[in-house]
Amino acid sequence: MSARSRTSRLRWLRNRFVIVPLLLAVVIGGWNVWVATHDHGIVTGRVIDADGTPVADANVRLWVFNFTTFVEKMAVTTDTEGRFRFTGNPSHNIQISADKAGVGRSERIAVRLYFAAEDRELAEPLRLDKPS
Repeated sequence: MSARSRTSRLRWLRNRFVIVPLLLAVVIGGWNVWVATHDHGIVTGRVIDADGTPVADANVRLWVFNFTTFVEKMAVTTDTEGRFRFTGNPSHNIQISADKAGVGRSERIAVRLYFAAEDRELAEPLRLDKPS
């Protein structure tokens, strides 16, 4: 193989019409691998009271957007450390709220997921405040 044909081939490989589609394929492939390994529909978090103490046996509800409004899809109860876990979340646009009689109620917080059934751990706990 001559030096000229080798140089010509390398120039062709460094062409933007080769590099850009190759980079796009790598990004799309990486995204699809990420989605495939993080799409179990698991949403976890914690519930605390106004003092920051974990609340056991609080009712936590998951609301799913249904065309025009949010509807309650699932409900779970917190464990002794105030943790909760939803499995099988089918949506990417959800809201979560918590309440416990005698302790209070949290605001319904919006959780926007990048794709349906994305696994997510809430960064901030749900805080139960007494109604005013």
